[in-house]
Amino acid sequence: MVWQRAIGFALTAILALQGFSAARAEEFPSRPLTVVVGLAAGGITDVTARLYAEVVSRSIGQRIVIENRQGAGGAVAAAAVQNAAPDGYTLLVFSGSQHAAVPAVQSAPYDPIKGFQPITLLFNLAALVAVPVTSPANSMAELLAYGKQKPGGLLFGSPGVGTPSHLLAAKIGAATKTPMQYVHYRGGAPMMADLVTGRVDFALASYTVSKGFFLEHKLKALAVDADSRLSVMPDVPTLTEAGLGESKVASWFALAAPAGTPGEIVQKLRDAFVEASHDPELQRRLTENGTLIHTSTPEEMAKLLAEEVDSTNELVTSLHLRQR
Repeated sequence: MVWQRAIGFALTAILALQGFSAARAEEFPSRPLTVVVGLAAGGITDVTARLYAEVVSRSIGQRIVIENRQGAGGAVAAAAVQNAAPDGYTLLVFSGSQHAAVPAVQSAPYDPIKGFQPITLLFNLAALVAVPVTSPANSMAELLAYGKQKPGGLLFGSPGVGTPSHLLAAKIGAATKTPMQYVHYRGGAPMMADLVTGRVDFALASYTVSKGFFLEHKLKALAVDADSRLSVMPDVPTLTEAGLGESKVASWFALAAPAGTPGEIVQKLRDAFVEASHDPELQRRLTENGTLIHTSTPEEMAKLLAEEVDSTNELVTSLHLRQR
């Protein structure tokens, strides 16, 4: 009888907790949400997150606060969200490749897979292979040929060790046997300044960051890291079209919550952000920035993230980029 009563009490408690959890999910959201971005305010990731937040906040009836937490290549932001309460009120917008690369290159305070509950992809950010207007190269083939005959190889401007552009450049160099030296900067502004003046031979930059330099004829675009050409730069071939088929590094950005966030809340968030992606004004502004909208189910995003972590670990190992 004692055991039966104990089991009965346990079942009652479990059912009560389930009912409480369901009620909480049904009420969600009942207060403002925070979306953490691990990059500086004003950058393309921050701007895009704010555009999404503006549209989603209207549909859910709650304010969405964008919180910029810079540091350690996005690790500070990722750790903050991983360790937040799994209630759907603290979310992370992140770069898939950078999220995977930071713990692959060095010790990181977060687990890129176990620490998070995927919600949806948000957008793809196309990176342009840019060279100074004075560069002798007018195509990827010419750039790589120039690097093979230049003493010391090509100088590549990078925003940091293990960043997506660093990994992509290293992958291209290894695949084409083109010697490269990497100049790592603390931000995009000094990198672009050195690129324009020819202190580095090439860099990978988003259209938003570089479009002014293209319009002023200070830079040339040789290729774009995307599945198709950009509508804003239709004459620039993709890396595949330039003969570098499998050299891409993931350029997708996504939304995630802390691991353990209830499924009902995840689905509500996913539906709200996917609905926002169809907003005409959001679509117009992202297209103008060279940003490609791309959404998914949580399951599709989880699969993509796992694949990205595996491929990034392999790439970092093969290029000897580990720092631990």
